[in-house]
Amino acid sequence: MTNPNTDLTCIELVELITDYLEGSLDSTEKVRFETHLQGCEGCQNYLAQMQTTISLTGKITEDKIAPTALEELLKTFQDWKKPNR
Repeated sequence: MTNPNTDLTCIELVELITDYLEGSLDSTEKVRFETHLQGCEGCQNYLAQMQTTISLTGKITEDKIAPTALEELLKTFQDWKKPNR
């Protein structure tokens, strides 16, 4: 039987992936994350895609982004979780 207090869903994994890749998850969350990965091929693929994206793009700092592109990115992320999007 699964334990709802420890099992991580795919949606939760997606929300935690940046913290995982940056090494900022606490030990409990890291175990939950890695346990989910062991049994979820879709999330394994997503993690691999994120790692590839990071590897290919390197580090982009705010000062290297054109002001109009930065403004558009900020607006996109601000609107991301608005209802009816």
